[in-house]
Amino acid sequence: MALLAIDRVETYYGDSHILFDLSLEVADGEVVCLLGRNGAGKTTTVRSIIGLTPPRSGRITLRGRDLAGLPPYRVARLGIGFVPEDRRVFGNLTVRENLEVARRTWGEGTRNVWTEERVYELFPILRARRRQLAGTMSGGEQQMLTIARTLMGSPELLLLDEPSEGLAPLVVETLRAQLARLKATGLAMVLAEPNVRFVSDLGDRVYILENGMVKYQGSMAAFLGDEEIRRAYLAV
Repeated sequence: MALLAIDRVETYYGDSHILFDLSLEVADGEVVCLLGRNGAGKTTTVRSIIGLTPPRSGRITLRGRDLAGLPPYRVARLGIGFVPEDRRVFGNLTVRENLEVARRTWGEGTRNVWTEERVYELFPILRARRRQLAGTMSGGEQQMLTIARTLMGSPELLLLDEPSEGLAPLVVETLRAQLARLKATGLAMVLAEPNVRFVSDLGDRVYILENGMVKYQGSMAAFLGDEEIRRAYLAV
Protein backbone atom coordinates (compact mmCIF):
# COMPACT_ATOMS: atom_id res chain seq x y z
CA MET A 1 0.00 0.00 0.00
CA ALA A 2 1.27 3.46 -0.92
CA LEU A 3 1.92 5.96 1.85
CA LEU A 4 -0.01 8.60 -0.13
CA ALA A 5 -2.32 7.91 -3.06
CA ILE A 6 -4.12 10.51 -5.17
CA ASP A 7 -6.72 9.01 -7.47
CA ARG A 8 -8.42 11.00 -10.25
CA VAL A 9 -8.64 14.26 -8.32
CA GLU A 10 -10.50 17.26 -9.71
CA THR A 11 -9.87 20.56 -7.89
CA TYR A 12 -11.38 24.00 -8.48
CA TYR A 13 -10.82 27.55 -7.30
CA GLY A 14 -14.39 28.83 -7.35
CA ASP A 15 -15.57 28.13 -10.88
CA SER A 16 -12.03 27.74 -12.25
CA HIS A 17 -11.11 24.12 -12.94
CA ILE A 18 -7.44 23.67 -11.92
CA LEU A 19 -6.64 19.94 -11.55
CA PHE A 20 -7.96 17.44 -14.07
CA ASP A 21 -8.13 13.70 -13.32
CA LEU A 22 -4.85 13.89 -11.43
CA SER A 23 -3.37 10.70 -9.96
CA LEU A 24 -0.04 10.06 -8.24
CA GLU A 25 1.51 7.99 -5.47
CA VAL A 26 4.23 8.38 -2.85
CA ALA A 27 5.86 5.37 -1.17
CA ASP A 28 7.42 5.24 2.29
CA GLY A 29 10.73 7.09 2.34
CA GLU A 30 10.33 8.29 -1.24
CA VAL A 31 10.93 11.82 -2.55
CA VAL A 32 8.49 12.66 -5.33
CA CYS A 33 9.02 15.84 -7.34
CA LEU A 34 6.19 17.80 -8.94
CA LEU A 35 7.65 19.75 -11.83
CA GLY A 36 6.09 22.15 -14.28
CA ARG A 37 5.94 25.74 -15.41
CA ASN A 38 4.26 28.43 -13.33
CA GLY A 39 0.52 27.81 -13.24
CA ALA A 40 0.86 24.10 -14.03
CA GLY A 41 -0.98 23.03 -10.86
CA LYS A 42 1.88 22.15 -8.52
CA THR A 43 0.76 24.35 -5.63
CA THR A 44 -2.87 23.33 -6.04
CA THR A 45 -1.82 19.69 -5.81
CA VAL A 46 -0.12 20.11 -2.45
CA ARG A 47 -2.96 22.32 -1.20
CA SER A 48 -5.41 19.60 -2.20
CA ILE A 49 -3.43 17.02 -0.21
CA ILE A 50 -3.29 19.08 2.98
CA GLY A 51 -6.93 20.14 2.68
CA LEU A 52 -6.52 23.87 2.02
CA THR A 53 -8.17 23.48 -1.41
CA PRO A 54 -10.31 20.33 -1.10
CA PRO A 55 -10.98 18.42 -4.35
CA ARG A 56 -14.51 18.27 -5.65
CA SER A 57 -14.05 14.68 -6.74
CA GLY A 58 -11.52 11.86 -6.60
CA ARG A 59 -9.77 10.38 -3.58
CA ILE A 60 -6.70 11.23 -1.53
CA THR A 61 -5.64 8.59 0.98
CA LEU A 62 -2.86 8.29 3.54
CA ARG A 63 -2.07 4.61 4.21
CA GLY A 64 -5.51 3.83 2.85
CA ARG A 65 -7.35 6.34 5.05
CA ASP A 66 -9.52 8.74 3.09
CA LEU A 67 -8.64 12.39 3.72
CA ALA A 68 -11.76 13.75 1.98
CA GLY A 69 -13.49 16.49 3.95
CA LEU A 70 -10.87 16.69 6.70
CA PRO A 71 -9.68 20.17 7.69
CA PRO A 72 -5.93 20.83 7.42
CA TYR A 73 -5.27 20.45 11.16
CA ARG A 74 -6.78 16.94 11.09
CA VAL A 75 -4.68 16.02 8.04
CA ALA A 76 -1.59 17.28 9.89
CA ARG A 77 -2.43 15.13 12.89
CA LEU A 78 -2.56 12.08 10.65
CA GLY A 79 1.07 12.68 9.69
CA ILE A 80 1.35 15.19 6.83
CA GLY A 81 3.41 18.35 7.27
CA PHE A 82 3.10 21.33 4.91
CA VAL A 83 5.76 23.96 4.18
CA PRO A 84 4.10 26.80 2.25
CA GLU A 85 5.88 28.93 -0.31
CA ASP A 86 5.31 32.13 1.69
CA ARG A 87 6.87 30.67 4.89
CA ARG A 88 4.56 32.35 7.44
CA VAL A 89 6.88 32.37 10.43
CA PHE A 90 5.64 33.98 13.63
CA GLY A 91 7.68 37.15 13.25
CA ASN A 92 7.14 38.44 16.80
CA LEU A 93 8.34 35.16 18.35
CA THR A 94 11.91 33.93 18.66
CA VAL A 95 13.18 30.97 16.68
CA ARG A 96 12.92 28.78 19.76
CA GLU A 97 9.37 29.94 20.45
CA ASN A 98 8.39 29.21 16.84
CA LEU A 99 9.63 25.66 17.29
CA GLU A 100 8.04 25.19 20.69
CA VAL A 101 4.54 26.20 19.61
CA ALA A 102 4.70 23.64 16.78
CA ARG A 103 5.95 20.73 18.86
CA ARG A 104 3.61 17.76 18.62
CA THR A 105 3.87 13.99 18.91
CA TRP A 106 0.84 12.36 17.36
CA GLY A 107 -0.29 8.74 17.41
CA GLU A 108 1.09 5.90 19.49
CA GLY A 109 4.73 6.94 19.58
CA THR A 110 5.68 4.95 16.50
CA ARG A 111 6.28 7.99 14.34
CA ASN A 112 9.72 9.43 13.79
CA VAL A 113 9.82 12.07 16.56
CA TRP A 114 11.55 15.41 16.04
CA THR A 115 12.89 17.47 18.93
CA GLU A 116 14.37 20.94 19.16
CA GLU A 117 17.88 19.51 19.46
CA ARG A 118 17.41 17.28 16.43
CA VAL A 119 16.19 20.24 14.39
CA TYR A 120 19.28 22.22 15.40
CA GLU A 121 21.48 19.37 14.18
CA LEU A 122 19.84 19.62 10.75
CA PHE A 123 19.84 23.44 10.68
CA PRO A 124 22.80 24.65 12.79
CA ILE A 125 22.09 28.29 11.95
CA LEU A 126 18.84 28.05 13.89
CA ARG A 127 20.73 27.14 17.04
CA ALA A 128 22.77 30.32 16.67
CA ARG A 129 19.59 32.31 16.03
CA ARG A 130 17.39 30.62 18.63
CA ARG A 131 16.86 33.82 20.67
CA GLN A 132 16.39 36.04 17.62
CA LEU A 133 12.94 37.25 16.54
CA ALA A 134 11.94 35.29 13.43
CA GLY A 135 10.75 38.42 11.66
CA THR A 136 14.28 39.86 11.66
CA MET A 137 15.86 36.84 9.93
CA SER A 138 16.86 36.59 6.28
CA GLY A 139 14.60 34.86 3.77
CA GLY A 140 16.78 31.77 3.70
CA GLU A 141 16.84 31.52 7.48
CA GLN A 142 13.06 31.91 7.60
CA GLN A 143 12.70 29.11 5.07
CA MET A 144 14.83 26.83 7.22
CA LEU A 145 12.78 27.81 10.26
CA THR A 146 9.53 27.03 8.45
CA ILE A 147 10.78 23.57 7.55
CA ALA A 148 12.10 23.02 11.08
CA ARG A 149 8.83 24.16 12.61
CA THR A 150 6.92 21.71 10.41
CA LEU A 151 9.26 18.88 11.42
CA MET A 152 8.41 19.58 15.07
CA GLY A 153 5.02 18.05 14.29
CA SER A 154 6.84 14.74 13.57
CA PRO A 155 5.25 14.11 10.15
CA GLU A 156 5.78 11.00 8.10
CA LEU A 157 5.19 12.90 4.85
CA LEU A 158 6.48 16.42 4.20
CA LEU A 159 4.98 18.64 1.49
CA LEU A 160 7.20 21.50 0.33
CA ASP A 161 5.82 24.15 -2.00
CA GLU A 162 8.64 25.75 -4.04
CA PRO A 163 11.21 25.76 -1.20
CA SER A 164 13.93 27.43 -3.30
CA GLU A 165 11.73 30.33 -4.47
CA GLY A 166 13.28 33.75 -3.91
CA LEU A 167 16.46 32.50 -2.26
CA ALA A 168 20.02 33.50 -3.15
CA PRO A 169 22.00 30.82 -5.07
CA LEU A 170 24.30 30.05 -2.12
CA VAL A 171 21.33 29.65 0.21
CA VAL A 172 19.63 27.37 -2.33
CA GLU A 173 22.67 25.08 -2.33
CA THR A 174 22.73 25.00 1.47
CA LEU A 175 19.03 24.17 1.60
CA ARG A 176 19.42 21.41 -0.97
CA ALA A 177 22.15 19.80 1.14
CA GLN A 178 19.93 20.01 4.22
CA LEU A 179 17.02 18.39 2.39
CA ALA A 180 19.37 15.62 1.25
CA ARG A 181 20.21 14.96 4.91
CA LEU A 182 16.50 14.99 5.69
CA LYS A 183 15.87 12.45 2.95
CA ALA A 184 18.55 10.22 4.47
CA THR A 185 16.44 9.97 7.64
CA GLY A 186 13.79 8.12 5.62
CA LEU A 187 11.20 10.89 5.65
CA ALA A 188 8.95 10.84 2.57
CA MET A 189 8.61 14.16 0.76
CA VAL A 190 6.69 15.79 -2.05
CA LEU A 191 8.66 18.67 -3.60
CA ALA A 192 6.63 21.05 -5.78
CA GLU A 193 9.43 22.92 -7.45
CA PRO A 194 10.10 24.60 -10.84
CA ASN A 195 13.89 24.46 -10.37
CA VAL A 196 15.00 21.18 -11.94
CA ARG A 197 18.59 21.54 -10.77
CA PHE A 198 17.43 21.93 -7.17
CA VAL A 199 15.61 18.59 -7.14
CA SER A 200 17.81 16.56 -9.49
CA ASP A 201 19.85 14.98 -6.68
CA LEU A 202 16.92 14.72 -4.26
CA GLY A 203 14.05 13.11 -6.14
CA ASP A 204 13.35 9.44 -6.65
CA ARG A 205 10.46 9.96 -9.06
CA VAL A 206 9.07 12.82 -11.12
CA TYR A 207 5.60 13.93 -12.16
CA ILE A 208 5.41 16.74 -14.71
CA LEU A 209 2.22 18.80 -14.61
CA GLU A 210 0.85 20.98 -17.37
CA ASN A 211 -2.52 22.72 -17.26
CA GLY A 212 -3.47 20.72 -14.18
CA MET A 213 -2.79 17.31 -15.73
CA VAL A 214 0.02 14.78 -15.37
CA LYS A 215 1.90 14.77 -18.66
CA TYR A 216 4.85 12.62 -17.62
CA GLN A 217 5.85 10.34 -14.79
CA GLY A 218 8.99 8.31 -14.29
CA SER A 219 12.15 7.87 -12.29
CA MET A 220 14.42 10.84 -11.77
CA ALA A 221 17.16 9.04 -13.69
CA ALA A 222 14.86 8.48 -16.69
CA PHE A 223 13.67 12.08 -16.60
CA LEU A 224 17.19 13.52 -16.47
CA GLY A 225 18.13 11.31 -19.41
CA ASP A 226 15.22 12.47 -21.57
CA GLU A 227 16.13 15.83 -23.06
CA GLU A 228 13.05 15.84 -25.29
CA ILE A 229 10.69 15.65 -22.31
CA ARG A 230 12.53 18.41 -20.47
CA ARG A 231 12.37 20.69 -23.51
CA ALA A 232 8.73 19.93 -24.24
CA TYR A 233 7.36 20.62 -20.77
CA LEU A 234 9.98 22.63 -18.91
CA ALA A 235 11.92 24.43 -21.64
CA VAL A 236 15.26 23.33 -20.15
